Amino acid sequence: MRAKIEEKQEAIELRKQGLSYAEILKQIPVAKSSLSLWLKSVKLAKSQKQRLTEKKRLSALRGALSRKTKRIALTKEIKDKARLEIGKLSKRELFLIGVALYWAEGTKEKEGHSSQAVFSNSDSGMIKLYLKWLLSVVHLKKNQIYFVIYIHENNKYRLDEVKNYWIRKTGFPKENFRYVYFKKHIINTKRKNTGNNYFGLLKVSALESSFLNRKIQGWIEGISQHSGVV
Repeated sequence: MRAKIEEKQEAIELRKQGLSYAEILKQIPVAKSSLSLWLKSVKLAKSQKQRLTEKKRLSALRGALSRKTKRIALTKEIKDKARLEIGKLSKRELFLIGVALYWAEGTKEKEGHSSQAVFSNSDSGMIKLYLKWLLSVVHLKKNQIYFVIYIHENNKYRLDEVKNYWIRKTGFPKENFRYVYFKKHIINTKRKNTGNNYFGLLKVSALESSFLNRKIQGWIEGISQHSGVV
């Protein structure tokens, strides 16, 4: 009994020094319920409360950092494994991927009207893959391809930076970048690529390509037919 009284008094003194329950329990190994009962009437000074609040904040930050580190490691593990599942692509696989890309993001020809083959996206990886398809599968020449950049008007001051970004990503000379159109800026945007990560949208057009557009539509119909969706 005497030992418990001494432990209680020691716990109260430690609490008055501003130690947290966890810190006290490391020195006095009792049940947390007992500690709470002993300390419920102990008042802390403002500086002591601030210290405990700061410790909780730092502990929460360490926990968040630990979870983030684990999440990053798990994400890398999943992506590395998935990447290996793809392997080397055959020319036919690249052909089908290109058709599917155009199906998703390309301009479709309306009945009775001629339309160029135009592909639009803001993802540089997707743009590069589509260009590889045009050059190595469809066998277009570089001088048959031109680009139009669409950016929000509040990024006019970054125009040179945006142009250079797409020139670098596509590997095409600046002469192939014909026009720039400015879109009205919307403040409440849900876009994730904002600020310095924003490089607008790139339209890839093929010259005199209405024939190609119709051919792509046929390829799309072929995929639909042979996959059994129509």
